[in-house]
Amino acid sequence: MADDQQKEQPKFDESQLFQRLQELKERIQEANYQYYGLDQPKLTDAEYDALMQELLALEKAHPEWKTSDSPSQRVGGYIAKEFPKIRHAEPLLSLDNAFNAGDLQEFDRRVRMVAPQAEYVVELKIDGLTVALTYEDGVLVRGATRGDGEVGEEITANARTISTIPLRLRKPLSRLDVRGEGYMPKSSFAQLNQEREEAGLSTFANPRNAAAGSLRQQDSKITAQRRLSYFAYQVLTPEGTELASQTEVLSFLQEQGFIVNPEFKIFSTIEDVIGYCEEMAEKRHTFIYDIDGLVIKVNDMAQQRELGFTAKSPRWAIAYKFPAEQVETVVESIEIRVGRTGVLTPTANLTPVLVAGSTVSRATLHNIDNIRDKDIRIGDHVLLQKAGDVIPEVVRSLPEKRTGMELVFEMPEYCPYCHSPVIREEGEAAHRCTSISCPAQQREAIIHFVSRDAMNIDGLGPAVIVQLLEAKLIQDASDLYTLKFEDLVELERMGKKSAENLLKAIEESKGRGLAQLLFALGIRHVGAKAGKILSQQFRSMEALEQAKLEELQSIPDIGPTMAQSILRFFQQDSSQRFLAKLLEARVIMTAEESSHPQIFAGKSIVVTGSLEHYDRQGIESLIEAYGGKAASSVSKKTAFVVAGEKAGSKLAKAKELGVPVLSEEEFTKLLEKENGKAVESND
Repeated sequence: MADDQQKEQPKFDESQLFQRLQELKERIQEANYQYYGLDQPKLTDAEYDALMQELLALEKAHPEWKTSDSPSQRVGGYIAKEFPKIRHAEPLLSLDNAFNAGDLQEFDRRVRMVAPQAEYVVELKIDGLTVALTYEDGVLVRGATRGDGEVGEEITANARTISTIPLRLRKPLSRLDVRGEGYMPKSSFAQLNQEREEAGLSTFANPRNAAAGSLRQQDSKITAQRRLSYFAYQVLTPEGTELASQTEVLSFLQEQGFIVNPEFKIFSTIEDVIGYCEEMAEKRHTFIYDIDGLVIKVNDMAQQRELGFTAKSPRWAIAYKFPAEQVETVVESIEIRVGRTGVLTPTANLTPVLVAGSTVSRATLHNIDNIRDKDIRIGDHVLLQKAGDVIPEVVRSLPEKRTGMELVFEMPEYCPYCHSPVIREEGEAAHRCTSISCPAQQREAIIHFVSRDAMNIDGLGPAVIVQLLEAKLIQDASDLYTLKFEDLVELERMGKKSAENLLKAIEESKGRGLAQLLFALGIRHVGAKAGKILSQQFRSMEALEQAKLEELQSIPDIGPTMAQSILRFFQQDSSQRFLAKLLEARVIMTAEESSHPQIFAGKSIVVTGSLEHYDRQGIESLIEAYGGKAASSVSKKTAFVVAGEKAGSKLAKAKELGVPVLSEEEFTKLLEKENGKAVESND
């Protein structure tokens, strides 16, 4: 199109851009509340990402507009040399504990002496870490730990990384202090421990310890990666508010954008409270977070004031603590599992026992330090629980029940699978097998290589991989590309059709491209995201292999540890032999995944709305195959927008900026015209 035919792009003055920035901040904050607080997201992930990218772009262009209440500040990156001491506006008192019905009845008797008509609000006691938040003129200005109740530590940068903590109140007040609980959901805890174990690091004992350790990280970016959450439950300085009850406090906090635990109940008698405590003790394992009891509070604020405080705790509240759910069992043996990174993990085989709703017969012992600290021996009677109600954990041994026949466990000097020397590197809790040809590592490495985000070889599950290894048809993942039909049909439960399908899937995997291949290689610390970043930066395996340390470290999200790991991988003879076999098998090792004409080279294209013949991933892959970039937000630099049914804000933005808009049919015809033939869609 000639220049004089192009539509002139509208220009925006700074006041309009600043207004747009404020709108983005509000929409993202509301989206966070809908997603985390109500579990009712109204934006798709792509729409949310588009808003965030637009906000980041505006803040990059106008750094003077970046404020502490911006959602962009949740990614972390602030390095704290120390945590300054902070004196709380009001003392954060602890609660007296009740351990049985008699303790609760005694609490009720004391309350009724002052407030005969009192009713109780009962809330779940989240097992996390107290975090006090201070807002001034509606903006979060400080986060602090409880400390001794009078003085805590400032952790503001870390608090800002938690998505469920609002950075700005919905209805600003001159001053508001809020108390709540920072916690780690069970899923985040399990994932974090798995990642740490694979990296040879010590694991956390439970979600509470993990949350506490995460909130006190000096690098807030690490805190952001830990996926913490927050429930608010108390207003400490309710300036400008008239809150007559605890239930009004909870409603007020919700109105201001905080997440309040929805499981609270109101009761008029202590007998009903006791019944609810017993009910929750049975249901405690069904929640996605750890609870260690319930908190019972007098609902009426006037009655709270009348009851008052002791020196250490309020007289109007008490914490009912669940009895610890630990069971006794016996360590029958300890075996070693070797992961794909060579880490040796000792695992206890236990006499099967029911704990937290399921039968447990195995529990990881993590490393030799853990075994020694808890003095766990083969044959020991031990106490078992589920850390985070998820992961079986041996709490401690019961030495008083020993017979003298128990055996002290030692880590092997040689790998039980390949007999190579085992080492323990300085600063690591883990022992590692030194051989990259270890069959146990190879099995785990092959399972990783064929997984969905790696080479995505359908039909090649762990059981088939074990069969191939036992039949000596493969030694490592590169041998998959030498398999023949006659090899496969001889395997148990592998018919002709299954063999044909598997060979087809293996052949198709050759074209996955550089990004997925880099992830599949299992280079230590290189995940799927890093694989994409390296692929975009270097475009070929050969170019990456020649990269220097400084060049790698200069790439965003590729830190020193990952850079060193990448260099070590390419320096190993075994890695070179592996890559040579892939090259011989014609596995694609470049980022150019398609022979399509690069008609979109250098162009940014946005897809929005519901499409009839493409799914979102399919059309974005097609755009990239033709050389374009599938962008998530519309800007002046967008080449065009592909709009389907129910296209919303992105379509409006494109029209506002004068960006060309194509229908799905027009997009397909454009490809057909340029390619000279119909383009297959994935309908």
